[in-house]
Amino acid sequence: MLPHKTVDEYILNSKNGIEILLVLRDIIKTTELQETIKWGVPCYTINGKNVLGLGAFKSYVGIWFFQGALLNDKAKVLKNAQDDKTKALRQWHFKSVEELDDLLILEYINEAIENQKQNKVIKSNRSKTLIIPPCLEQEFRKDAALKAAFYAFTPGKQREFAEHILEAKLEKTKRTRLNKITPLIKQNIGLNDKYRK
Repeated sequence: MLPHKTVDEYILNSKNGIEILLVLRDIIKTTELQETIKWGVPCYTINGKNVLGLGAFKSYVGIWFFQGALLNDKAKVLKNAQDDKTKALRQWHFKSVEELDDLLILEYINEAIENQKQNKVIKSNRSKTLIIPPCLEQEFRKDAALKAAFYAFTPGKQREFAEHILEAKLEKTKRTRLNKITPLIKQNIGLNDKYRK
């Protein structure tokens, strides 16, 4: 499926939670946030900086705050998707329209906007060092064209490929991932290009 070009298109093509998405969108539109699509989903920004996003999933609709860890979370509604990895991002899940408390949601959104205006951010401690997985290094020795294509990418995209392999726990999975990304590298397609605008 191709990435959505507009928020209307995203909502209309959502299999679940259309009504929740519409209500959340109406709440967000009362603020000064700018609406756009990033990574194929609705994203809301201020001064070009990401503040929050919306997404419809199988069992819930989520609103996520890019710097949600900085929010007070007085109602204790925010979840960390991956405790061991996610530092700043927090999600709020809704399973029905009845769960939506407009004023409370608006309070969280306004706090997130204010934090962004004040440049309050949690810096990622992700390593900027490129670590080449041994299996990829082996392929480079066998295939000079693959190596050249890999190093033609930006450092960030090189890290995405390398980390994708390194995050696999089993050697078999690392090899499977390597086999899947090799054609992408040779075709000059970044690992996450399909999600980028």
